[in-house]
Amino acid sequence: MAYEFINYEKKGRIAYITINRPERLNALHPPANLEMKEAFTAFENDQDAWVAIVTGTGDRAFCAGNDLRYTAENWGEREKEAATGARTRAAFGGITTDMDFKCWKPIIAAVNGYALGGGLELAMACDIIVIADHAEVGLPEPRVGLIAGAGGVHRLPRHVPLKRAMGMMLTARRISAQEAYDLGLVNEIVPLSEVLTTAEKWANEILEAAPLSVRASKQMAYEGLDWPLSNALQRKYSEENKFLGSADMREGPLAFSEKRKPNWIGA
Repeated sequence: MAYEFINYEKKGRIAYITINRPERLNALHPPANLEMKEAFTAFENDQDAWVAIVTGTGDRAFCAGNDLRYTAENWGEREKEAATGARTRAAFGGITTDMDFKCWKPIIAAVNGYALGGGLELAMACDIIVIADHAEVGLPEPRVGLIAGAGGVHRLPRHVPLKRAMGMMLTARRISAQEAYDLGLVNEIVPLSEVLTTAEKWANEILEAAPLSVRASKQMAYEGLDWPLSNALQRKYSEENKFLGSADMREGPLAFSEKRKPNWIGA
């Protein structure tokens, strides 16, 4: 489909979702969020797409969060929703708080600049974060009378030590890419010119592994966090069941024994 506020393309096994609102520092508004949801759904449903990379247009911002100008100019939309109880909006960034969207394919955030508010929430909803060395991240919502309600208040304390998370959230201050790396919030810092290629490096390394193994690993890791270790070990997982008995499960040991590169088919 045609998109107005984002770009979606696929190269080989990699899908690229690019926020394309540089005039607003790639801030997202409800129409853009809906397009993001549609793009992520297209990625999830595409059997030939195995990894996604999310980034922003330009060299200033990955995503500066919620488009506050749009919010102020269209406050009637929220009042109407509150009065009727009807909610037609997509989750911020398409995936941050949509508990019905289950995607066990890996998603990489290529953070090319500011990741503030919803921008950081979107990045944290991804599995791997590559960040430009000039970027800043934070949850500044309290300074504009809001809260990081797209998962930020819950994900940040799960990504970094609690006191550091509370310090960031209660002061609403930004931190540098280096501090984000030191906290374990991001996987790698690189110059701006290398952000996308580094994200692609991560994606291609993932593609060397069996896709069903990767998806099972992602699901088991995330869902296992909700349980004590003993329960997590005993639980059954849908992606693990797909992996068990798959052709790729047999292909791995066979390729190893034959001293050749495995031919993964995702089945």
